[in-house]
Amino acid sequence: MLEDRGNLLGRGKKFRLLDHTADVGIIVYGGDLEELFSNAGEAFFEIITDLQGIRESTERTIRVESPNLEDLMVNWLGELLYLHDVDGLLFRTFSIDELRDGSLKARARGEVFQEERHVIKTEIKAVTYHQIQVKKEKGRWKARIIFDL
Repeated sequence: MLEDRGNLLGRGKKFRLLDHTADVGIIVYGGDLEELFSNAGEAFFEIITDLQGIRESTERTIRVESPNLEDLMVNWLGELLYLHDVDGLLFRTFSIDELRDGSLKARARGEVFQEERHVIKTEIKAVTYHQIQVKKEKGRWKARIIFDL
């Protein structure tokens, strides 16, 4: 069963949630790789909480490297998960500043979790390599990512 959560900015689908046994997955879309990685970050935090309740009062610069796009996607989302778990950060928007030669530099904007304001819908334990896929299809980029809950 797939649930559409797209068209948030009126530019077509951004992502879909996938049901997966004991896990949750997403299929993310983007017109280019920068938009794909940005939308993946947004989808990741939409699983965790309601994005509308996140203020953009904090910005973090994130750098990850990897030899291929699939590893880069896992490392990108893994770093976001680390910042959420260790620093209690919830991010709402993402700007990809550089994406080339196996490296990504981005800015994530959001705020620290506040129990009185934020509700955690789903706790994500890990970003997995299970069925990971990043590819260009019909002129658009598409990624499939599964998270361990």
